[in-house]
Amino acid sequence: MKDVLVRSLLRLASSGGRGALSILIYHRVLPVPDPLLPGVVDAAQFEVQVETLKQSFNVVPLREAVQRLAAGTLRPRTASITFDDGYADNQQIALPILRRHGITATFFIASGYLDGGVMWNDKVIEAVRGATQARLLIPALELPELSIATMEDKQRAIVRLLTRLKYLPMADRERWSDWLLEHCASSAPLNLMMTREQVRALDASGMDVGGHTIRHPILTKLEQVQARREIAEGRELLEGLCARDITLFAYPNGIPGMDFGPQHVRMVKELGFQAAVSTGWGAAQTGDDLYQLPRFTPWGLSALEFQMRLGINLMRSRLNLPSPPRWELSN
Repeated sequence: MKDVLVRSLLRLASSGGRGALSILIYHRVLPVPDPLLPGVVDAAQFEVQVETLKQSFNVVPLREAVQRLAAGTLRPRTASITFDDGYADNQQIALPILRRHGITATFFIASGYLDGGVMWNDKVIEAVRGATQARLLIPALELPELSIATMEDKQRAIVRLLTRLKYLPMADRERWSDWLLEHCASSAPLNLMMTREQVRALDASGMDVGGHTIRHPILTKLEQVQARREIAEGRELLEGLCARDITLFAYPNGIPGMDFGPQHVRMVKELGFQAAVSTGWGAAQTGDDLYQLPRFTPWGLSALEFQMRLGINLMRSRLNLPSPPRWELSN
């Protein structure tokens, strides 16, 4: 019965003959579930989601979907898969699954973290993971004392810390995440991000690579010259690795009006990108701004729940509903 309702929701959401593009965001695909990161899919869950997506949607590469969207030839229920940041498990774990199903995904890579770099948010996660003390007090961050005694406590503490640090200047984010590692006697992971060879391997396998700046800053927190340099130089490094033009871009963090503004949209256009994606929820339709395409994170561990969220996301666009609260631990 639930399956029938979900199929009806998908049909209703895509009715009316208008093309709609659902762009899914992933960050990581873990080899096995991580109790500290319950919202991050593992290989088995990702396999199910890819299979489910193929059953209900026309899955095409984002580059092709954008072209069809601009031409007004997009089918009503089209989907594209994207990954943000450049985690090594994208190439090690997600790539074989994508190839097995004949799907081309787009990988938006923050080029400054290749070859052993560590993103600030991962330092925070690993600091809390390895902490042995029961409580964490950081008066300078204006946070209450955080309990980290249990796995659930650690999950809540990570969300509080990431929320507090995310909009600080880049140098302060790095300083505090390094301090947390030291304070909790934890070690930074050195193999989370891709190497240059793994980027080349993605490209050689037929996957698409997109720009995501150098160091994943909140663009609205930078001077315009610095923001433009992050966007342009991040792409240049990737073009050198892939020996071709990089035409797609993802705004770091990506909340429209908060993490990027009209000035950054203009930069992306002026730099010659063909399209850019945000993290505003919904599905793109013909006539939408190609430089502010919405995406959504496909939460849901079961195939049924996954399909339901896809349908709700389509309905949100048709009915102009607000986005749900954001709670993922990734950037």
